[in-house]
Amino acid sequence: MKLTRLAALALAGLALPAQQTPPPQTHLKVGDKAPDFTLRTTHGKPFKLSDYRGQTVVLAFFPAAFTGG
Repeated sequence: MKLTRLAALALAGLALPAQQTPPPQTHLKVGDKAPDFTLRTTHGKPFKLSDYRGQTVVLAFFPAAFTGG
């Protein structure tokens, strides 16, 4: 009984990762238009890139405090 249960769990554990598909890869080059995306501001409000179409947008990425990045 325990062996059957263990075998079933092992097979399920091996099968589940196979069901996941990786997200599509987007390869951008300098000068390409950025794809539209939605994030949350530090105040929790949604920020959608397409809302700023025609305006200059600067994205600054920085590591979180006290991280090694």
